[in-house]
Amino acid sequence: MKRFLKQKNFLFKLGIVICVGWMLAALLSPYLVPQDPIAQDMTARFQAPGSGHFLGTDELGRDVFSRVLVGSRVSIAAGLVTVCITIVVGTIYGGIAGYVGGIVDDIMMRVAELINAFPPLILAMVIASALGPSISNSVFAMTIIWWPNYARLMRSLVITLKENEYIVASRVLGASHLRILVKEIVPNALGSLLVMATLDIGNAIVTFSGLSFLGLGTQPPTPEWGSMVSDGVNNMNYWWMSTFPGLAIFSMSIGANFVGDGLRDYLDPKLKNK
Repeated sequence: MKRFLKQKNFLFKLGIVICVGWMLAALLSPYLVPQDPIAQDMTARFQAPGSGHFLGTDELGRDVFSRVLVGSRVSIAAGLVTVCITIVVGTIYGGIAGYVGGIVDDIMMRVAELINAFPPLILAMVIASALGPSISNSVFAMTIIWWPNYARLMRSLVITLKENEYIVASRVLGASHLRILVKEIVPNALGSLLVMATLDIGNAIVTFSGLSFLGLGTQPPTPEWGSMVSDGVNNMNYWWMSTFPGLAIFSMSIGANFVGDGLRDYLDPKLKNK
C-alpha cells in the first residue's frame, strides 16, 4: 500500500485527479449547474462562449456547460455499469470453463470466440438497433460484446492458478471445487481483472457515446456527451457545441487509461521491487 501511495508516475496521479473530478462533477451536477440543462430559450440560440453562458448555447438555446455536467451522469454511469456487469459475467463464465476444462471448456470458449468474431462496434449497433434506442439497451449491447474478453482472461488465469501448490493442497484436504474457485482462485485473479476493467471504462464511455451519437443510446432531451457531439456535427459553424462534450469524452477516457496503466505497473510482479 505504501508503494502504491508513493508512486512517482505522474500520469497515474493525473488520471486519478481527472477520474475523481469527473465523478464528483457527475454526482454533484444537480447542484453545480447554473441553468436548467433542458430548458429552451430560442432568443439565446447559438451564443458563443462568454460571461452569460460559459461554454455557449446550442441550437435550442440550452446552456452547453450545464448539459456537459449533467450529461456526465449518463455517460460515466453507463461506462461503469457496463464494465461491472461484464467483469461479473466474464469472471463466472471463464472461471467455470478454465476450472472444469475438457470438452466443457472447448464448447464454452467457442461460444465466446463466436461473439469475438464480429466487429465489436458493429455488433453493438445491430443489437441496440434491434432492441430499440435506449440507455439500457445500449448498455446491454455493450455487455454482449465485452464479456468474452473477461472470460478469456479469467480462463487463462484459472488454468495457470489451479496447478499451484496451495490449490493442490486445498484439493487434497477435501475443499470443494466451488470453495477452491471462489476462495482461492478468484481473489488471486482480481488484480489482472481490475487492471483490464479500469482500462475498459474509458473504452465503454467512448462506445456508449458513439451509440448515442448514432441515435441508439440516450434520447432527447436527456443530455449525454455523445448525443451532444452529434448535435454539434449538425451545426459545424458553432464549434463549441461538439468541442466541449468531445473534450469531456476524451478527458475521461484518457484519465481512465492513465489509472489503468498505473495499476498495471503496480500489480506487475516484475515491478514489485522497483
